Amino acid sequence: MRLHNAFEASEYRELGKSGLLVSPLGFGASPLGGVFGPVNEEEGIRAVHKAWKEGINFFDCSPYYGFTKAEKVLGLGLRDLPRDSIVVATKVGRYGPSEFDFSPSRIESSIKESMERLNVNYLDVVQCHDIEFGDLNQIVEESLPLLESLKRKGIIRAIGVTGLPLDIYDYVLSHSQVKLDLVLSYCHGCLNDTSLLNIMPFLKENELGVINASPLSMGLLTNRGAPEWHPAPPELRLAARKAAKLCEEHGADIAELALQFAYQLEGVTCTLVGIDGVQNLLKDIDAVHKQIDQMLLQKVLQVFEPVHNMTWFSGHKAIDEKGYSTACTNIASC
Repeated sequence: MRLHNAFEASEYRELGKSGLLVSPLGFGASPLGGVFGPVNEEEGIRAVHKAWKEGINFFDCSPYYGFTKAEKVLGLGLRDLPRDSIVVATKVGRYGPSEFDFSPSRIESSIKESMERLNVNYLDVVQCHDIEFGDLNQIVEESLPLLESLKRKGIIRAIGVTGLPLDIYDYVLSHSQVKLDLVLSYCHGCLNDTSLLNIMPFLKENELGVINASPLSMGLLTNRGAPEWHPAPPELRLAARKAAKLCEEHGADIAELALQFAYQLEGVTCTLVGIDGVQNLLKDIDAVHKQIDQMLLQKVLQVFEPVHNMTWFSGHKAIDEKGYSTACTNIASC
């Protein structure tokens, strides 16, 4: 692996027991699909190249992001990089807001399509995407065994699952005969929600790599605020606006504080942040290397205290009387 200047060699971490070493900060490619607004393809490609030069080697995408656009743009950047110096991750199973297919035949064709778009002849990581929307029995009995067979053939190197509800990991690990290498959890390892830490011992007992995605809670923890489509409850949106204003009053950016907070969470293998261009990339790298303002952090955490670990409904699970669920604080009671 070629190492560059933003991260020390000792900072690279093994993704579970896969043998793959990944940078502590990962390149989330969903913005390259225009998920958060218009994207400049050339700028996106430059960001991929710059990220690699700065030592980021983990690039994560999905055919769902921008309906394959993110994979195409990421692939244009990756084709210029030495293949053995990057860890390329994508997902299968989700292809639209309500389009899910975790069947073995679709997964196999999806992987082939993703490899073409990403300009690679094998994938380092393949994850079943947002499995709470699928049939968990099918995922355990059909999807994961198919991925395991592709892993034996060398087409993929590591297997994972993603989703919002934390109890999905307990179910998969309890029922699957396939050994997972990693999980990707999002919006549960950030300023307003640290429920990921409650299940961290369980994940580590199972020797899993842990990708903490959406440290900015899908744009909630930014000065511009949550995008219109964001599912956060009104109370959480209000708290986020108050926290952003508090940071601004202290001459700080809530997005920077949020990334710093997520980056230092114990047990996380890689913090995955969405990147759309070189400017934001360099800001993110600079942020994780700066000392966090502890006094400001405590004030912001106090703002979020009334809504701490509040989340939203995702998947087939029943919701509570307010129309959203609260993140599990104990895996035994999820």
